[in-house]
Amino acid sequence: MVAPSPILLSTAYLPPVQYMTKFLLNEPVLVELHENYQKQSYRNRCYIFGANGKQCLVIPVKKTHGEKMPLASVEIDYCMNWQKSHVKAIESAYRLSAFYEYYADDFTALFNQQIPLLTDWNAALLNWLLSALNITRKPAVTNGFEPALNRQNDFRSSIHPKTRLSKPDAYFQPLPYQQVFQDRYGFLPNLSIIDLLFNEGPRASEVLMQSFIQPVSPV
Repeated sequence: MVAPSPILLSTAYLPPVQYMTKFLLNEPVLVELHENYQKQSYRNRCYIFGANGKQCLVIPVKKTHGEKMPLASVEIDYCMNWQKSHVKAIESAYRLSAFYEYYADDFTALFNQQIPLLTDWNAALLNWLLSALNITRKPAVTNGFEPALNRQNDFRSSIHPKTRLSKPDAYFQPLPYQQVFQDRYGFLPNLSIIDLLFNEGPRASEVLMQSFIQPVSPV
């Protein structure tokens, strides 16, 4: 019997809906910890839906100029109170959503922590999100780095905020749901999973499932 091929994901800050659907596949999920840090990716940014449309929230990291940074050693820069500004932006975007108040206390409490490493911070948020979505599958982490080999289950680089760098995903088709400012801008797909969670609450798991296309087993 062939062992299942694990799903490879990058670390991600409040990841997009597409990312979270990978936990609905039957294979084990591994989060990559042994790559070099990649800027302008979901590793330290997320996208929410505010009153002015799509809004990017970026975690500042401590930079080592002229050198590649191993992801596992990337530290968050707390010199500026980015956590306060992110919470304020999220509250402004979602305080009128149907379920923001239901999750707000537990969610915002996470932002009272100053976790040094980016990967540890992202992991703490991901664990909370999985619990809130009633997803029992938990990720493990990679033991070493394997180069991209065009594997079907390697999403480390293909789930990317830049259109030119993202790749088609046969397993994902975003299902529209109600958004706070949809009447102004129309439906914005594949935002941070908190957009779906705060707008749909317990139904978020159902929307996530309907956004996931089950692969067809070979005959």
